[in-house]
Amino acid sequence: MRVVTLPAPDDFDAWRDAARGLVADDVPAEDVVWQVGAESTDLFAATADPVPAPAPGAMSVPRAFLDLARNAILHSDPERFALLYALLARLRSQPKLLEDRADPLVRRLDGLAKNVRRDIHKMRAFLRFREMPEDDATRYVAWFEPDHHIVRANAAFFVNRFASMSWSILTPEVSLHWDGAALSEGPGAAKADAPDGDPVEEVWKTYYASIFNPARVKVGAMLKEMPRKYWKNMPETALVPGLLAAAQARESGMIEKARGAIGGNAQIAWEALREEAMGCTRCHLHRHATQTVFGEGPVTASLMFVGEQPGDQEDLAGHPFVGPAGQVFDRALAQAGIDRADAYVTNAVKHFKFEQRAKRRIHAKPDAGEIEACRWWIEQERMLLRPRVTVALGATAARSLFGKVMTISRERGRALRLPDGGSEAWITVHPSYLLRLPDKAQAEEEFERFVEDLRLANAAAA
Repeated sequence: MRVVTLPAPDDFDAWRDAARGLVADDVPAEDVVWQVGAESTDLFAATADPVPAPAPGAMSVPRAFLDLARNAILHSDPERFALLYALLARLRSQPKLLEDRADPLVRRLDGLAKNVRRDIHKMRAFLRFREMPEDDATRYVAWFEPDHHIVRANAAFFVNRFASMSWSILTPEVSLHWDGAALSEGPGAAKADAPDGDPVEEVWKTYYASIFNPARVKVGAMLKEMPRKYWKNMPETALVPGLLAAAQARESGMIEKARGAIGGNAQIAWEALREEAMGCTRCHLHRHATQTVFGEGPVTASLMFVGEQPGDQEDLAGHPFVGPAGQVFDRALAQAGIDRADAYVTNAVKHFKFEQRAKRRIHAKPDAGEIEACRWWIEQERMLLRPRVTVALGATAARSLFGKVMTISRERGRALRLPDGGSEAWITVHPSYLLRLPDKAQAEEEFERFVEDLRLANAAAA
């Protein structure tokens, strides 16, 4: 049994020297115990054999392995040293092993290295210095809690970036101190050792609040790139929940104010909402669509229909349900005894999503993020109209209205309650489904069933 004691958890050079000696001596990976400092990781450490000294030039390895090892060794996984040595030993007989990304060991170490690179980026992006007076000078102090042993590896970045400042970076494991000329290390610190704020921070928060644009915020993406664990170190993140809530309150207030200003007439409020939707950038679909296709119909309608999204013809015309599916929809409405002019017709997603194939634009189904991004508009439309019954045409519309996946075959043909508690909804198929049925007899049968669904919803709205 060979025991290797490394001086620090991020000491790549010490690991490399030991690994070179072990490989040269043909020591199997399972016969090596790796530990850091005085931490004993094996009950038999006292009887361990000595580790051979590295033999210069004993083995050459691909540059890719060195890059992988330098990152992976910074991970907090206690098995990282053993995993890297096992990979190194295998490279002697499999020099192209790193090209096999399906190999479990290669894949696992790639994952460790990726996590380390992400943690390095997080430290650079989310670390915040705060001013702390120090005698006749000023020192800037920052607190950060990394997931891995990345602090020393990141030191050069902060020295180069803030070379003219005197600063300290405090972390639980180690502290870095720069005086403008030399970098030094200190023991780990506690959050209480770092200052809470300074005058410059208050100016920055004021500026951030003034430029904050809630229409551009994608909460899911923000949390993915900036997890909440880093928020406490960043002054601006404390403002985000309040800024979002205030923005939503202002938008809702605008609608209510417009409604009240004309004695309860929602038409002006609807026009203001539609005008705002014309500039919607809540998701990426606006970049390629011709225009926003908003809902249409009287704001006094008791029956509201929600489809999936505008198609090619709707995108060009700027009106919902005017293409082939719209023609099927109009025919079904007529047979169900519903005048389309009396109903409000809209879509769950307001921009056309498509795939370009030669000169044709082929419909593409909206994903959950796109549905959620547009859900605010549907909620505002329903708040303005307050329809007695809302009909979801297809699975996308149902998901938008209920906030979750709904099974059409199970929920079809009966009254449902929307999450707001008081509104009634019905779920049926989208008219485009009827166009896709190849069997003529089945298509006619399904059309009649669709018409019956519309009749039941209309009766409920009467």
